[in-house]
Amino acid sequence: MMDDLARKVLNGERVTPAEALDLYRHAPTHLLGRLADTVRARKHPEPIVTYIIDRNVNYTNVCVARCNFCAFYREVGAPDGYVLGFDEILRKIEETIAVGGNQLLLQGGHNPDLPIEWYEDLFRSVKARYPEFKLHALSPPEVIHISRLTQIPVPAVIERLVAAGLDSIPGGGAEILVDRVRQLLHCYGKASADEWIDVMRHAHRAGLRTTATMMYGTVETDAERIEHLMRLRDLQDETGGFTAFITWSFQPEHTERGGYEATGVEYLRTLAIARIFLDNFENLQASWVTQGGKVGQLSLAFGANDMGSVMIEENVVRAAGASYCMDEVEIVENIEDAGFAAKRRNMHYEILGDPIYREREVPRMLELATARADGDTSVPDELVKYPARSRSGKKLRLAQ
Repeated sequence: MMDDLARKVLNGERVTPAEALDLYRHAPTHLLGRLADTVRARKHPEPIVTYIIDRNVNYTNVCVARCNFCAFYREVGAPDGYVLGFDEILRKIEETIAVGGNQLLLQGGHNPDLPIEWYEDLFRSVKARYPEFKLHALSPPEVIHISRLTQIPVPAVIERLVAAGLDSIPGGGAEILVDRVRQLLHCYGKASADEWIDVMRHAHRAGLRTTATMMYGTVETDAERIEHLMRLRDLQDETGGFTAFITWSFQPEHTERGGYEATGVEYLRTLAIARIFLDNFENLQASWVTQGGKVGQLSLAFGANDMGSVMIEENVVRAAGASYCMDEVEIVENIEDAGFAAKRRNMHYEILGDPIYREREVPRMLELATARADGDTSVPDELVKYPARSRSGKKLRLAQ
């Protein structure tokens, strides 16, 4: 039976959910790796592994969703809750451009005191100063949150954000696209599985490209992981709008849920199954941010063709205890030591060129930056322009 499944994969035939589950449960890890690597090489015959230089900026940690797997969020009115000012974000963009970056990955909490106009004004400010800089921003649950706040349908929210400067949508907030799991993780309220898929469908119809993700290792079964992948494959068949898939393990430290992190072997097996099953996805990223550089490097033998982002800044995973850092030099060394050529790309996976640090001097980055320095509780001046919904938000506006 396993030999028949392996031949099917090697022949380029589509694998059913039942077959994927059988492979995941019973195939030896080395076989999964070989099959995934074969699929990867079929899609990417040139020995090239890509990466992107961007910055992951979390514009606010205030969130009403209260997902029990998240160590990053703060409740409305919390003393250490923050909203970044436009000037702070623009300064982060300048620092990103200085090291060769071309994109901002902008995600944050579901803050009830930030109306859609705040996002529009921010996007316009970025584009006015840096018209070629890309905004990869606002995961599907954030789009839904804005839609609920404004009572504007999701397609209209996307249309307004695109008009203001939105370039693409990241795949955050997917967790596992099964409502039983989402209810246990307390994230069903922010977006059901159908709602997450629907945002991506509307984004693709609007001409945006997006990524897709999966966070595993909480309460889901292995069959539900395959169900998650099936939802993604079905939508990709329908729209073709996903550029890449990224999976990572739940980071339990400091979270309400707690528990244990899945092993590196489980990560590699999950990645390999994704490469085999998601036959209509061109690109799979290695999640070195949660797995570390060496498992990230090993991912290149288990289906990944991309090392993801240099990042520069990260706050969410760090809050849950993971603090891996690799600058461009280390990422390139990991790629080349695995036998590939390293190339910079953009969000659309178009090759931009060779490593920046080989073209000009770039300062080494030995630690990821954070949203703000510890103890910084400053409130941006421009917040007073936007009406607040929460009691603490209204009080803060009056005090300014």
